[in-house]
Amino acid sequence: MSRVTRTIDWDTDAVVIIDQTALPGAFRTLRLDTVDELIDAIRRLAVRGAPALGAAGALGVALAARKHGTASPEALATVRAEADRLARARPTAVNLRHGVERALAFVEHGPDAVLAEALAMLDEDERVNRAASRHAADLLLSRCPDRPLRVLTHCNTGRLATVAWGTALGTIRHLHAEGRIDVVLADETRPLLQGSRLTAWELADAGIPYRVLPDSAAASAMARGMVDCVVVGADRVAANGDTANKIGTYGLAVAAARHDLPFVVVATESTVDRKLPDGSGIVVEERAGEEITHVAGVAVAPEGTPVFNPAFDVTPVELLTAVVTEHGVLAEGRPRKPALGR
Repeated sequence: MSRVTRTIDWDTDAVVIIDQTALPGAFRTLRLDTVDELIDAIRRLAVRGAPALGAAGALGVALAARKHGTASPEALATVRAEADRLARARPTAVNLRHGVERALAFVEHGPDAVLAEALAMLDEDERVNRAASRHAADLLLSRCPDRPLRVLTHCNTGRLATVAWGTALGTIRHLHAEGRIDVVLADETRPLLQGSRLTAWELADAGIPYRVLPDSAAASAMARGMVDCVVVGADRVAANGDTANKIGTYGLAVAAARHDLPFVVVATESTVDRKLPDGSGIVVEERAGEEITHVAGVAVAPEGTPVFNPAFDVTPVELLTAVVTEHGVLAEGRPRKPALGR
């Protein structure tokens, strides 16, 4: 592992990120000097994950404030316009806008005040992630067999998705430290393979036993008794607990309910959008069709093939065991009836 300890950080008037598009083949960092460069990094997923995007939003406002200043109405208007562009870079992840708005609240106090608030968010991230994942680990221990567990996870929710620790993968790290992990089953997470590229990389680095499986094999693994529980992260949580997460999460929740498996969402309070009463109001980002029709630049579908490529789906709270934040259980789903197939 590189000596770089944070996925996203600040270094002498620039944002520095671990370039997640290069993993697992290469570990490299990128130095982003402008808001345009940061927006590009967000859109092409060089930096991703709800908590990391919150940090990116705040640091982006700091970049704008330091470049344009805040001493005049014209400068303030420019900074606010840059902040708005940044907040709209990925519409589903509420943390991005939350980070922008939190830093922007200090803009009239000057660039140094904006940067100080952004850096405070970075320091806060690991603390709240550790707290949320500790609550989730305790919940899973209370709901699962008293032995090392077979845990299924989807997408990437570790240090690469946050500033330093992780949400769902942070939960797995707690369980592993206590000798309670048998194996982690990591969905490959089509189409951009955040599970096989990023989660597997993190698990290998941490010395946690794991297997990668196709997304389409997860339900079969449950049916064969290979899974004790499912733990995932979130990009937005509605007030009632409905959860937007990486595409494929809804299907996993349906399968887990069918097999009566605990299904826990781990998120920070900043991911909860209390303005939304339920998940029907969550805007789901759709991404380029080339992510489906091409693999490593090679066409795998006929030219001109129409594509449906949502980046996220929304899981109703009644399919979840619980949504857990740093404050404990935010929401619980309805009790499930025992199911066949385990």
